[in-house]
Amino acid sequence: RLPAKTSPPPPPRGGGAPAGGGGGGDRGGRAKYSKTRAGSGNADGLDGAASEGVAMSMIPRGPVSWAGLGLVAVAAASAVGYYKIERERRLENAMGKIVSTGKPAIGGPWSLVDLEGNLVTNKSFEGKWTLLYFGFARCPDICPSEMVKVGKVIDTLKEKYPELAANIVPIFVSVDPARDSLKALKEYAKDFHPSYIFLTGSPDQVQQMAKKYRVYVSKADETEDGDYLVDHSIVIYFHDDTGDLADCFTQSMRPSDVVEKVVERMTFVPTY
Repeated sequence: RLPAKTSPPPPPRGGGAPAGGGGGGDRGGRAKYSKTRAGSGNADGLDGAASEGVAMSMIPRGPVSWAGLGLVAVAAASAVGYYKIERERRLENAMGKIVSTGKPAIGGPWSLVDLEGNLVTNKSFEGKWTLLYFGFARCPDICPSEMVKVGKVIDTLKEKYPELAANIVPIFVSVDPARDSLKALKEYAKDFHPSYIFLTGSPDQVQQMAKKYRVYVSKADETEDGDYLVDHSIVIYFHDDTGDLADCFTQSMRPSDVVEKVVERMTFVPTY
């Protein structure tokens, strides 16, 4: 005969813990199956210590990390870059519309001096197309970059459109006459295209011309020893052979973009 099967003894009643369990199994089971009181985060039937442990495990960790901060910084930089490009694009479109629908209220009569001390006025360039840029000799990066760009435009035109290049003159006007003496500009001119005409004048003459072209000019980062930079508008003004403004080119434009616009303006034949 097979031995009779015996059933395990029933669990003790009245909340007693099994021998050796210390009550932990009972609390664990109650924590597993008990419901949470709405709005309290505390499970029914749990004592204070168990309730606190469960509640602590339900607290979300903080979302901020170095990787997250890095992504935010990249996004902010991208937004700033997009804003600058979009602003320049709108300026270019606006200038194109102004030129095509009427004479813009930019520019006018002016008088300065060249590197030899000779008087030069806007009338001196009648019959020539001009690329006019405002800058200063101690500019560390932007001015040299824009002036090299103009030099590349002149060289490209000489290679592909020599008849047009013969009628274009690049002009540099200093917005820092206090430091850009004729001697200083002569040294500065050695680093750029030989066809450039460098002009300066008295502070009043320069200020009047800058105002007519709506050029922003302001001292910046002045040190204790008197050294400083000059904040100014970064625009290349393109005039036709009558002295009227034909177009303007912003910093975002490549040399090839400027060449395309110059050729378009110089070969345009009005139909009327």
